[in-house]
Amino acid sequence: MSTWHHHPGVRSGDRLTAGERAADAMRNGMGSWPFVFSALGFLAIWMMYNGRHGFDPYPFILLNLLLSCLAAMQGAILLIAAKRADTISSELAKHTLDVNQQSLDLTVQIHDLATRIDRLTEIIHAHIAGNAAQKQ
Repeated sequence: MSTWHHHPGVRSGDRLTAGERAADAMRNGMGSWPFVFSALGFLAIWMMYNGRHGFDPYPFILLNLLLSCLAAMQGAILLIAAKRADTISSELAKHTLDVNQQSLDLTVQIHDLATRIDRLTEIIHAHIAGNAAQKQ
């Protein structure tokens, strides 16, 4: 699981739509080594079982049909996963912008307070110097 799942700027869990949860599950499942090895295992078993005498003997016309249908859907699957990744990136960028804006606002406030403290310090020093001069 990616670290962005726990990032405060990215919606997750119950705040996601069903489609977003499905896109995350699809991306996490199909974009993994276990899926690749499972698919290779499935193809190997299909070919061994159907070699010459199974329900789909060589040249595996049914398997080719299934793989063609999967290939036809891969474009849509990739676009769905990419759209979800764009949404996550946008939420992260928005959060970063908000945090940076808050930091800038705090910096301005700190600078303003430092300027006021400097002015008060000058006034206090002037007052102390004036009192010292009156006592002499």
